[in-house]
Amino acid sequence: MSYGDYPDLKNVKKILIIKLRQLGDALLTGPVFSSLKNRFPESSIDAYVYSEAIPLLEGHPAISSFLSYDRNWKKKSLPFRLYQEWKLLRAIRSHRYDLVINLTEGDRGAIAAKYSRARIRVGFDPKGKGLFGKKKLYTHVAKNCPSLRHVVERNLDAIRRIGIFPTEEERDLFLPLSPTALETMKKQVGEKFILIHPTSRWRFKCWPVENMRALSKHLLAEGKRLVFTSGPDQSEQEMVQEITQGLDIYNLAGKISLKDLAALIELSSLLICVDSLPLHMASALKKPVLAIFGPTSEITWGPWRNRGARIVAQTLPCRPCYQDGCGGSKKSDCLATLSVDRVLDALLLMTKEHDNATKRGLRITL
Repeated sequence: MSYGDYPDLKNVKKILIIKLRQLGDALLTGPVFSSLKNRFPESSIDAYVYSEAIPLLEGHPAISSFLSYDRNWKKKSLPFRLYQEWKLLRAIRSHRYDLVINLTEGDRGAIAAKYSRARIRVGFDPKGKGLFGKKKLYTHVAKNCPSLRHVVERNLDAIRRIGIFPTEEERDLFLPLSPTALETMKKQVGEKFILIHPTSRWRFKCWPVENMRALSKHLLAEGKRLVFTSGPDQSEQEMVQEITQGLDIYNLAGKISLKDLAALIELSSLLICVDSLPLHMASALKKPVLAIFGPTSEITWGPWRNRGARIVAQTLPCRPCYQDGCGGSKKSDCLATLSVDRVLDALLLMTKEHDNATKRGLRITL
């Protein structure tokens, strides 16, 4: 007798996991693939993600192949876009999946799940949002946790809904390192440096430029080598330029690939960042990281199973608000009032913990 209304999974041979969200979101799906592969070792498991996210999951031992949506299609004519989306849906149906799991709330993934004609289709409760009747496109609907919950665990709730409960070992993130990128970055910047990635595509999640600049000056005065990176967006590159103007640092903002960024995190002695992709990459690589949080939740988006990670954030009754700045102003007071001294205190604490690094599995050289 089964307590839950779990489906019969005996004949599941072909699986599709859908995660049409940002880069960090895609990386955080890794444990879902690992858990499914351990339950269905003979199955093929495909990933349907945005095309730019593929480098973050390439090499995952549980993933057989990729289907991708190119967001540049949205810049093309409507007929071109519709044709590409139709081809993609036809490709999904042609694979004859037995199980499709949509880890996103958007309509596109729900439509793909339904169009696949998979016998088992899992998605999260849309709670009346999006396409009318979207809930009925699934055979099994996962409930949304009403309290704060890490995104990794939320993703895993989708497979818990059908009776698959991951072990502790299966919950680790996976990020492959490119030997070529490691060699290139090592030749370019060396080792024993602090990597600073101060930007996010959402500016309201970033610590003020003047604060990050003051922190950088302090670290340089202590004799630290600093390497800066950012996303490819012009505004992010300009922000790094503003922070580092006239400082003796190595600026790679907007000039490297995701594989290069992973290599830099691996080579660094410490990563300093905000709530953005590099934080999750550091978690996957188990690298020391100090992350500055503002309006978003460190419980939901913070470090994952990384004992070398630390969070700096204000304790305010309005946090987390998930607003684009206070009152929609694009400026977050919880970050604007977070002092440089608070961040330096956190760095000092990490330094004091260095004596315990070996037995705790950390590698911190500040």
